[in-house]
Amino acid sequence: MPSLRAFAEALDCRLVVTQPDRPAGRGKRPQPTPVKAAARNLGIAVIEPERLHDALETLRAIEADLFAVASYGKIVPQPILDLPRLGALNVHPSLLPLYRGATPLQAQLRDGRTTGGVSIILMDAGMDTGDLVLQENLIIGPAETYGEFHDRAAALGAGLLARACAQALDGTLTRTPQAGLADAAQIAATLTRPLASSDLALDWQWPARRIVDFVRSLAPSPSARAELCGERVKVLSATQLPGRASAAPGTLLGTGDGMAQVASGDGIVGIGRLIPPNRGAMDGAAFAIARTGKRAPS
Repeated sequence: MPSLRAFAEALDCRLVVTQPDRPAGRGKRPQPTPVKAAARNLGIAVIEPERLHDALETLRAIEADLFAVASYGKIVPQPILDLPRLGALNVHPSLLPLYRGATPLQAQLRDGRTTGGVSIILMDAGMDTGDLVLQENLIIGPAETYGEFHDRAAALGAGLLARACAQALDGTLTRTPQAGLADAAQIAATLTRPLASSDLALDWQWPARRIVDFVRSLAPSPSARAELCGERVKVLSATQLPGRASAAPGTLLGTGDGMAQVASGDGIVGIGRLIPPNRGAMDGAAFAIARTGKRAPS
């Protein structure tokens, strides 16, 4: 939505393409995407094709000079990319060519990166392989969550998109091919894909720092899942604590520092917030006291 607003302010936006309404909520009634609602508030026409190929003639008829794509979630076919005379800009939240694909924000946090960024590219038929036109770094905080990083990247991406639009319209846009900016092994190692349910599972045998990075990469949603005291819980926040535990990884040690303390593969992890089965979110300390009735050793 920040990119949509920036695009609409930068030029005369005639059409927004978004996903069709999907069932949501308890009643499973069809709900519009937030982008559709925002476009309507801006007075911009909206189409919602199940397949982009079905929108080809509609998009051709608009005779657009420029397209912009942000978090659409589907590959844009080459015949559509060929329509606008100035090309199609894409907002991608990583320092391309690293972290191509569907989940770059989560992957950068999961990998413990301290620097990320946003790239604007001119799209081609590949997955995030088009020429770079703008790129800017973002420092990643050691405790920053996916939700926080997402919002900062979205704001930066909107600003960069506005700049790229202005440059495209006045003919000053510069293009830098991605080839040679990183070696093939780095690119392959950081390639991302949509998250599956198996990607949400936390393993207490991991080192504490890896657990912390994994939890924040999925917070606040869809959240990491773990077995704790025989229950499948959603872990919303975690911190690496000093010391080591003699108990097996995954053992709930008690409470301390306002958190549940859990043994990891190489130390202790403090769980600040979690969601037990069929319950709302609660403090880790309250969960630990309810399950063990004791505090962890200081």
